[in-house]
Amino acid sequence: MRRSTSSAGVPGGPGLSRRTLLTAFGVGALGLGAAGCGSNTGRGGSAPGSLQQWYHAYGEDGVHDAVLRYAAEYPRGEVSVQWNPGDYDSKIVTALQNSAVPDVFEAQVKVDWVRQGQVVPLDDLIADVRADFPAQVLETATVEGRLYGIPQAVDTQVLFYRKSRLAAAGVRPPRTVDELIDAARRLNSPNGKGLFVGNDGGVGVLGGPLLWSAGLDYLSSDQRRTGFDDPRAATAFGKLAELNDSGGLLLGAPADWSDPSAFIDGLVAMQWTGLWNIPKVAAALGDDFGVLPFPRLDAHGAPSVPIGAYGAMVNAKSANVSAAKDFLRWLWIERTDHQTEFATGFGFHIPARTSLTDQAANLRSGPAADAVRFTREHAHLVGGPLWSSAANSALSDALFRIARQGADPVAQTREVVAASDAELKRLHG
Repeated sequence: MRRSTSSAGVPGGPGLSRRTLLTAFGVGALGLGAAGCGSNTGRGGSAPGSLQQWYHAYGEDGVHDAVLRYAAEYPRGEVSVQWNPGDYDSKIVTALQNSAVPDVFEAQVKVDWVRQGQVVPLDDLIADVRADFPAQVLETATVEGRLYGIPQAVDTQVLFYRKSRLAAAGVRPPRTVDELIDAARRLNSPNGKGLFVGNDGGVGVLGGPLLWSAGLDYLSSDQRRTGFDDPRAATAFGKLAELNDSGGLLLGAPADWSDPSAFIDGLVAMQWTGLWNIPKVAAALGDDFGVLPFPRLDAHGAPSVPIGAYGAMVNAKSANVSAAKDFLRWLWIERTDHQTEFATGFGFHIPARTSLTDQAANLRSGPAADAVRFTREHAHLVGGPLWSSAANSALSDALFRIARQGADPVAQTREVVAASDAELKRLHG
């Protein structure tokens, strides 16, 4: 399912979606009357009152009808679902500051919401099934040891490659960043480019993978310091400039990286895009494609895939906090059938719970199974709740200057570290 998010270097950067989902830092303001399709669903019961639930507007066909159906099946009260096209993240920020609605909503947890008491801790809801959620998935919604969102489904991105085109060019699937750059160059032909990583040359989606390729991360293990105050970060970021200078990148594609059309139409031999696109790619190319994690920088680094998850949350201003938590327990803990359908029925995503992933038939073989294995072996959280929008903007700007303007990676990395450290000092006091 596609959703809008932004985060330099992971599922997205200057522009993501549940396609990218992976991290959202919207801080604008929209009026609460902004375009949204409110649909009253559900049947009456013994609940203390009706609930309003918000979703952003998913791009896949069928998602809207499914969430309306879920709400209608809730046996203990009435749930009204509002579908929200447009800048959903900004709308949520405004709602939490000013309104008792929505009662429940999906979002990526932000530390400021927790500090301002705008969202409700939900650890009690998952107490009996906590071990069924991978630790990194829970980290997407955890602040200072408490959980504020029930992860709904996991999104990831992988490197798609066309088997026949690599074989014809004598190129093996890349295992290091240098091999990726070389492959992008060698796969150029009169009929297509080697690689597509977005119309911005990878600025939006490759920051995180480049850090992880060098064995680094956004934040330190205690989340109190920047995690890439290290010369290897500049080396890794410099590879983005090499990639942009290689002549192997497709730029100016009709659709951006989250859409698989450039890969399907043969405009490129490789594309960095989302797991959700596997059904479309398989329908067009059969078994003539494979998927890979982002490669390691060198022997001291590691391959990686980014993960992100929207969490189902409760507005602390809700007049029905207990009823809202009960609904989330029913939908995202008890109704495993809905959880599996939501993740795998409308494009491929990974269920948030390990047991449901293991049971999902369409994730058991081929490239989908490979992608699931990559998330278990090489997953990294994109930023996380303490990676702020200001730090993310500094990273995006630095990557653009490095990749597209030839700026010095060492100097640019120092600037990002300074901005990130300042934000962490603000957050931790």
